[in-house]
Amino acid sequence: MAKKTIIINELDNVAVALTDLKKGEQHEGVVLKEDITKGHKFALVDLKEGDMVIKYGNPIACAHKPISAGSHVHTHNVHTNLSENLEYTYNKVDTELKEVKPRKVNVYHRANGDVGIRNEIWIIPTVGCVNGQVKLIHETYKNRYGEEGFDGIFAYTHPYGCSQLGDDHERTKLILQKMVRHPNAGGVLVVGLGCENNQMDEFRKSLGWVDETRVKFMVCQEEDDEIEAGVQLIKQIVEVVRHDKREEDDISCLKVGLKCGGSDGLSGITANPLVGRFSDYIVAAGGTTVLSEVPEMFGAEQLLMNRARDEEVFEKTVKLINDFKDYFRRNGQTVYENPSPGNKAGGITTLEDKSLGCTQKSGSGPVEDVVFDDGFVMAKGLNLLNGPGNDMCAVTNLAASGCHLILFTTGRGTPFGGFVPTVKIATNAELAAKKSNWIDFNAGAVLESNFDVQLENLIDLVVYVANGSKTRNEINSSREIAIFKTGVTL
Repeated sequence: MAKKTIIINELDNVAVALTDLKKGEQHEGVVLKEDITKGHKFALVDLKEGDMVIKYGNPIACAHKPISAGSHVHTHNVHTNLSENLEYTYNKVDTELKEVKPRKVNVYHRANGDVGIRNEIWIIPTVGCVNGQVKLIHETYKNRYGEEGFDGIFAYTHPYGCSQLGDDHERTKLILQKMVRHPNAGGVLVVGLGCENNQMDEFRKSLGWVDETRVKFMVCQEEDDEIEAGVQLIKQIVEVVRHDKREEDDISCLKVGLKCGGSDGLSGITANPLVGRFSDYIVAAGGTTVLSEVPEMFGAEQLLMNRARDEEVFEKTVKLINDFKDYFRRNGQTVYENPSPGNKAGGITTLEDKSLGCTQKSGSGPVEDVVFDDGFVMAKGLNLLNGPGNDMCAVTNLAASGCHLILFTTGRGTPFGGFVPTVKIATNAELAAKKSNWIDFNAGAVLESNFDVQLENLIDLVVYVANGSKTRNEINSSREIAIFKTGVTL
């Protein structure tokens, strides 16, 4: 018989419903005082006002009224414990990952030593004013010549690149430059207008070295027919890219982003811990994983800090957390304005509840480095990356930092995909079945089998994707970018 409830940690004073439960039923030694929806929590003991609610072995909330055993524990009777900046201490936790057998993947080796898992051609506008031209160049080339000999041509439009000041202007330029240099792109056409803030000359100057047989630049105001000029530049790129071939390499060459969106009460029970086991696997194999969504570390940050490789990484993690809290306050917002309505409907009660589930994607290995806006992921192992929790911004940041693909867990479901393969992992079998056109993997299966079996299945899927198998977002042409904006627009 399938399990109906789960106590995640022996210290917990709540259990989670794995299916809809009815008032009067007995589960985990208590009689339910009311119906409990799948993913939601019920009390295992009587809680007084002021008592801590414990889940994942840690406090996730404080009771603001008495709660009797068997009662629903949620936003109506508890509140967050989070507040402003905290004093953190480094209590190092040493974790030794077990030895694993690395897998092989077939990838494209680039001249600068990077590898790519796709050999695509990207058209990237420096400014939103030329989005229409970029789309026309894309459509005209495809209709005239097709896409034989490479993995597809894609236009990545955005609304920025002009009338931006300070950090916003620099962040737009940096994200686009990182895209130009991403190894999943065999070639890139960068398209500007000519009068925008994000000037092409400066863009090229600060971009650094690129292979100019693969990366071309065009300013529309300087062309009589920018569409035809763009098509001809892509033709030149294709003549180089079509000769690229996959070669065998070790899975340690991969950089994998870790992301969740549309989380529910099962996210921290099925999909996120499964992805955490994958993170431990690929790190033990010599590879790299990257965890972002800084606001969804609030409440679990000390656990990450204790896994820092050394004092330097600990201090960088403290800065990562406090800088984002400062950003919230500068805009007059509380640091705990989370979870979302969909999260709450799925059973997540407070930001601590969400964060303790979200950070399980990082596994148990040491945090090797922290990467801020202007950096690339360089350190092997688990990295933390600056950025918001917003799905589109976070996936864009992860991909721009160098990730080849993203493992994206979801309990509510989303069709979104970034500019690298975005593997959707459902927390529950119902979502996987209902939205099979969105979902690549059913992590709800761990409730019927076990984590070891599903980890092997997930590793298989990552190898298939690295070798060229398309994810649902690629099949559905769900490819978007979103650039994080914090300042003033003129």
